[in-house]
Amino acid sequence: MKVRQAASLMGAEDDELSAVLFDKEITNFSIDSRSVGAGELFFALSQQDYERAGFNGTFADGHQFVAAAFARGAIAAVVRADHANDNELRQFKDRLLVVDDAIHALQTLAHRIYEAWSRPVVGITGSAGKTTAKELTAHVLLSNGHRVLKSERNYNNGLGLPLTVLRLVSEGNSPEDFDVAVLEMGMSSPTHEIRRLVEITPPDVGVELMVAPVHLEHLGTIENIAAAKAELIEGLKPGGIAILNADDELVMGMRARHSGRAMTFGIEHRADVRASEIDASNLGSISFHLHTPLGETHAELPMSGRHNLMNALAAAAVATTFEISPTAIAAALSTAMPPKMRGEVLEFAAGFTVIDDSYNSNPRSLISMVRTVTEAGDEKRRRIVIAGEMLELGASERELHRDAGREIAAAGVNVLWGVRHLAQDIIAGARDGGLLETRFFASSAEAADAIVAEVREGDLVLIKGSRGVETDQVVKALRAHFALAGE
Repeated sequence: MKVRQAASLMGAEDDELSAVLFDKEITNFSIDSRSVGAGELFFALSQQDYERAGFNGTFADGHQFVAAAFARGAIAAVVRADHANDNELRQFKDRLLVVDDAIHALQTLAHRIYEAWSRPVVGITGSAGKTTAKELTAHVLLSNGHRVLKSERNYNNGLGLPLTVLRLVSEGNSPEDFDVAVLEMGMSSPTHEIRRLVEITPPDVGVELMVAPVHLEHLGTIENIAAAKAELIEGLKPGGIAILNADDELVMGMRARHSGRAMTFGIEHRADVRASEIDASNLGSISFHLHTPLGETHAELPMSGRHNLMNALAAAAVATTFEISPTAIAAALSTAMPPKMRGEVLEFAAGFTVIDDSYNSNPRSLISMVRTVTEAGDEKRRRIVIAGEMLELGASERELHRDAGREIAAAGVNVLWGVRHLAQDIIAGARDGGLLETRFFASSAEAADAIVAEVREGDLVLIKGSRGVETDQVVKALRAHFALAGE
């Protein structure tokens, strides 16, 4: 994409832009001056932009990093009109695209590129499992001949989604290189974040994974969370298909928000796409019989936990809407891998096993992973759970942590360690439930030091925590001190 075209699509003023730049190609798009590369277009985001777009918190003003972006090779910068004449920016006036709001410009550019491309979009949301479901969906489609544009990492907000869409015209790509987009759509506040995302890329298929008590600090009630997630279903294209979790009552309540076709997936309740004859006794693998409207077959998923099986069923439901047979779906699922830090099973040469689920945590996902640990493998193994505090749970945060501790104790864990602040309540709840072998650590660094000395042959260790708690430090410490099997 040339600078001239980008300026036109986002409605930028370019009166003072150097004529030489008009026909230069943009290599990529960036919102971080530290990672800008040669030929990239840099968007200088400001607090006003973030607030209008519904982001929580205080952010650095990107205009102060424009010079750094140019020093790293940026071809031009998108700046707000009320900053364009700042003294430090005037020296770059022939390389500035001037807009009223840089985030709005980014989103507008992405929307117009999407409109010109105009191919199917799969939108995926849920309180947990979005990234895994997105990866599984993209993998199944890709394995069956579809050229897939997908969200990288967890790029699922008002910045990440448009940056993903812009990959249609950057990194050496052309819109003609892709047949379908599989996009995560996340939210964390009551500011209609998902509504904005579906306005950028209206989905042809919308997947609702689950509703759980996350972001309660900002949303207040689980009903508010469900309403925010339902914006995906409300934003489906005319003729779009809603993919709904039949085992989640709040998700099934979203059916009324869509007048078109719906397809359900589940385990416990009747569903269009479902699993039966489930065998989750082997850690890192689930065997099941897959049922779809197009037929049924035996399937294997090389992941742990029923929550991941549900993610696989969601992916199978999407694939079914693309007329992919159950046999082809099962073949693709058999070669899938969990994303990093999301249920990754690590076998160590010293004879112990770690499940790295350190990317995120909420009460529902924590208990699901704990049950995975207690139900799988040799009963003689010592099962250790290292659980970080769970963030953004609102006024009920302490009771939710205590309830989680009680459930962990009831699940049959041998050892429980809590990490940081509210994890003290996880420990308290577990002790109320009769689990006495517990410890609390003020930081992940302290827990990391302790586990290196504690772990022994035969142990099965689950490490899980909200991203801000950095329980991945515990995994890193183990990998630094012990070799993986086969290394």
